[in-house]
Amino acid sequence: MTRRDRSIHASETAASHLAKRVPTAGGGETVGAVRSSLWGNTYDSTDAVYLIDRSGKLQGLVSLPGILAADEGARLDSIMLKDPPTVQPGEDQERVATLAIRHRLTSVPVVDAEGTLLGVVPSSALFEVLRREHIEDMNRLVGISKENERALNAIEASPTRRLRDRLPWLLIGLLGAMAATFVVSRFEEMIEARVVIAFFVPAIVYLADAIGTQTEAVVVRGLSLSQTPLKNLLIGEMRTGLLIGLSLGAVLLPTVAVAFGDIRLAVTVASAVVVAGTCATTLGLLLPWTLSWMGKDPAFGSGPVGTVIQDVLSLLIYFVIASLLVI
Repeated sequence: MTRRDRSIHASETAASHLAKRVPTAGGGETVGAVRSSLWGNTYDSTDAVYLIDRSGKLQGLVSLPGILAADEGARLDSIMLKDPPTVQPGEDQERVATLAIRHRLTSVPVVDAEGTLLGVVPSSALFEVLRREHIEDMNRLVGISKENERALNAIEASPTRRLRDRLPWLLIGLLGAMAATFVVSRFEEMIEARVVIAFFVPAIVYLADAIGTQTEAVVVRGLSLSQTPLKNLLIGEMRTGLLIGLSLGAVLLPTVAVAFGDIRLAVTVASAVVVAGTCATTLGLLLPWTLSWMGKDPAFGSGPVGTVIQDVLSLLIYFVIASLLVI
């Protein structure tokens, strides 16, 4: 890891957003006493009052609305949220924001290895993190990453520089187009025998690409947020792709059957959409995940590589099914 990488990493942790001056109290104190102690003091965050013991270890918290709504004589330990979710200073900022959303916290306590309260990541920082990460993920999705300054300056680059940046990915697309042409040529006799089969090639390819693109968008956005094992994510996406394919197939089956008067053709088209849709969600998950695991920008998974693979795979699925059911 370079010095620049370490600097970037350090700026995206809980410690970089730490608000140290926060209201604290003991569990035995009353609500009225805490209300009085808040007046005239300046804090970096007033989302909650944090309950600590004599050694400074976090015991719980009471939200500010909870302080205002409780009876003055109530003890804090009777209304506190006990053992609230916490993070350590080195925790990634995206995971901190995700933790806040999951537990409906307006701020997230930061503690050291012994559980001593160091401060909190306040609500203002959480909003900024969510906004920044959302923009970053959208930039990744269209191939712009913060590590790739060439993408940010592409509009001002010289023609030769633009050629060097863009041509490699277009060459991948060209290879994919050649592969797709080869697949179609292998089924030339079948297409000549039943020309109607060729009518549905654009629809099959488009639907599979659209399903895969949706999956890639979700995966690229959630790669650093989700802690779910890959196996569970893969099973979930395969089920989702199957359900999407079945839904689209249920629409196509009667439509094609009525329009062309051929039930076998209708079953072929519907089956191809079901299988291609399932494969599309699987590929849409695995490709960005693999690139991320390799340390590459996962945006590449939503670019020419994913499109080329999905197009060739969709054509192969469609023609194989057609050769089995139609001819």
